[in-house]
Amino acid sequence: MLAVSALVTAVPAGAEVCSGTPPAIASDGRVLSHLPYGDAPPSELTAVPADLAVRGCTLRRDVLPDLDRLLRAAATDPAVGGRILALSCHRSLTRQGGVFCREPATEADTRAVSVAPPGHSEHATGYALDFAFRPRVNDCPDAEACIAATPAFRWLRANAPLYGFEMSFPVSNAQGVKWEPWHWRWVGTSVAEPGAARARLLFATARRRFPASPGVDTAIEVATVPPPPIYLSLPAFTDPRAKRRRRR
Repeated sequence: MLAVSALVTAVPAGAEVCSGTPPAIASDGRVLSHLPYGDAPPSELTAVPADLAVRGCTLRRDVLPDLDRLLRAAATDPAVGGRILALSCHRSLTRQGGVFCREPATEADTRAVSVAPPGHSEHATGYALDFAFRPRVNDCPDAEACIAATPAFRWLRANAPLYGFEMSFPVSNAQGVKWEPWHWRWVGTSVAEPGAARARLLFATARRRFPASPGVDTAIEVATVPPPPIYLSLPAFTDPRAKRRRRR
């Protein structure tokens, strides 16, 4: 477990909020309720096939076989009523910073209910993604709770764990993050699956303290493999308001 402890203490030091001021770091390494994850090395990422995604996205290559099987199974099952596709996959620290800071007038702790600060997002691990459903039902937008009322989501909830995916942020989760029925992380169908032990080690704290629902299983393995390498090249963040002031 030393590797996990090193990960928890090393990663948050680089995290910043929109003003560039380092945020408060809780004793367990969390920033604004979110656990530290750093970023996946670019060399470990690969593109999701274009026919399985709404737009271009990348994930760790270990995820792709299960994702391919899941999405192709959904495409052939009439119960889905359409297709399930990958929507938002890996996000770099720079991209996550842009997502977190796109509403600078909103307090950081309010924004953090629905989006993690850079360095603390499951998306950065390369093991997590958001799903989208096509065609949309009742004009429900992507990444909104109304997707939970669709046949496609009901199919995903029943079948995703069979392919190694679990819902990270269920209803009323103890982590205090917004319910996100579209957001799932991959941990493999068993610890013996290629890459699964590393993914489960990376998510060990989250799975133990804030269980997924539905989850792949209830047993939390203590992996004896090294954790995935963390890519720590974090750029300085610029307050978007500063750019507007310079243009005046």
